[in-house]
Amino acid sequence: MRANLQGMQANTTALERAFELARSGACISIVEIKQRLNAEGYSNDVIMGRQLLAQLKAVIEKARGIREQR
Repeated sequence: MRANLQGMQANTTALERAFELARSGACISIVEIKQRLNAEGYSNDVIMGRQLLAQLKAVIEKARGIREQR
């Protein structure tokens, strides 16, 4: 369930937003993604599980690699 708070995007779930943040390179860790989700009004309860966390970490690492090469 999502509250209607400033910063949240209308049709974006917390999980989608987590991957957006990971791809952007703006967050360098899962902890930071969870903090940003909370700050934007999303629940970070869905950000758990070994497979999901591994996927997010891989996306973060790829995004950081791309940013560092620029």
